[in-house]
Amino acid sequence: MTSRHGHKHHHKSRLSRGQRIVTYAALCSAWLSGATWLLFHYFLQRQGEFGLEPNPLEHWWLRLHGLCAFALLSLSGLLWVLHVKPGMRWPRRRQSGVAITISFCVLAATGYCLYYVDDGAFRDAAGVVHWIFGLSLAVPVALHALPKRRASLE
Repeated sequence: MTSRHGHKHHHKSRLSRGQRIVTYAALCSAWLSGATWLLFHYFLQRQGEFGLEPNPLEHWWLRLHGLCAFALLSLSGLLWVLHVKPGMRWPRRRQSGVAITISFCVLAATGYCLYYVDDGAFRDAAGVVHWIFGLSLAVPVALHALPKRRASLE
């Protein structure tokens, strides 16, 4: 197969079907658990004896989100070696791939801060950056995963 730039493309960066399923399952689970935590944290609080209290399910969504993050961090090494590094040679999906890679790095750093940093203002800022990047990640992932549709938009 020849790319639009005249280079032979043997799909050496393409993940196997199983690897794609595991990757998309981990990505979707992390995104959904994070978005659900935001929903429970900001909109589904309940009235308690002394004012608003966290929803009792909120911490379970956060725990699930943390589990999904560990899965994604584990997968990141595999993805780097099998997909990202070899895929950088092919310009067609490079932009969305770089956006995903940068987002993963920001999410890992801010997730670390949310877990380990006690400073209130810094931690709050890390939280906002984390959920903005996390929710926004759906866009470059969709563009990257659906190359035929993306090609028609270019």
